Amino acid sequence: MSFSKIDLFYRKLIPTRFYPCGWGKPEELKKILQLHKSISNREACSKLVSPSYEVHIDENTTHGDCTILKGHFLTPMLDILPSIVPEAIRNAHFEVILPPNKLINSSIVKPACIHMAGTGDHGFSRRRELLAKPLTNSGITSVLLENPFYGLRKPKEQFASGLQKVSDLFIMGSCLILEAQVLLHWLKRTGYAPLGLTGISMGGHMASLAATNWPEPIALIPCMSWTSASVVWTEGVLSKAIPWRVLEMQYACDSQYEQEILSFLRGMDSQPVANDLAKNFGHEHDSIMMGKKSSGKIIMIIYISIFQFKLLKLISALCSSFMEICH
Repeated sequence: MSFSKIDLFYRKLIPTRFYPCGWGKPEELKKILQLHKSISNREACSKLVSPSYEVHIDENTTHGDCTILKGHFLTPMLDILPSIVPEAIRNAHFEVILPPNKLINSSIVKPACIHMAGTGDHGFSRRRELLAKPLTNSGITSVLLENPFYGLRKPKEQFASGLQKVSDLFIMGSCLILEAQVLLHWLKRTGYAPLGLTGISMGGHMASLAATNWPEPIALIPCMSWTSASVVWTEGVLSKAIPWRVLEMQYACDSQYEQEILSFLRGMDSQPVANDLAKNFGHEHDSIMMGKKSSGKIIMIIYISIFQFKLLKLISALCSSFMEICH
């Protein structure tokens, strides 16, 4: 796969490396994948978060014509899988951007939209200034949720957006889906309707996943997102930010990844996607060995052991698993 010069230049400007500590504990991955069964079922997921889940407002300030509320709540993951939730991400932080009172009072409806953060979007300033404040002119309230492992929820040992382990990505996704349910219930309790979800890139993925688990009509606007992130990690420009050798060695040394985790993934809806990707990789491998150029060349340079085929299959399956819920 050839990269655009813009992508390569942008990548050089960002020193972040993802997953330097490898996959994470196999036991944690198995627990998260088991939770996937509940999260991917709307009825089951709706029972994981109480409609009266406690939300705290910590600060109320006025900025120009709009009002900004700052609040927090404990992530529902603490009630489900507390052992896998790092201390730094226990509290979910959010901001609410309210329109001027004159617009709220003159409207017969109180629309509100939750904005999910994209990759690398730490804090609230970008979403607040570029998206939320302009929407207040139309009388729309915005809720900005801080991603786990980002901003106020970033572990001290983590550099920028570079998650330490692959399992952190799935903890992030699980938390966000459940935390969005908390905020939707809170908005409904406080009289807001209609409700919507939106996000850019990864934020669009998470908005889509959260929307599929809300049992009532809801607006959904995912921007610049797709059904799976697997290609970005395995073939896209982010593939250069991953320590493939570390992942390869951990996979080779611990049979649980193949015998238990990969076997579990075979029973999930995302597996056909993983099989297709792995099959295509196999064809690319043959063409490279014959000296031909192919889209898998960069990956082939990295993968030089007998485990390369199975490792890519596991990566693509894991990356697809949560993203496929929205189908």
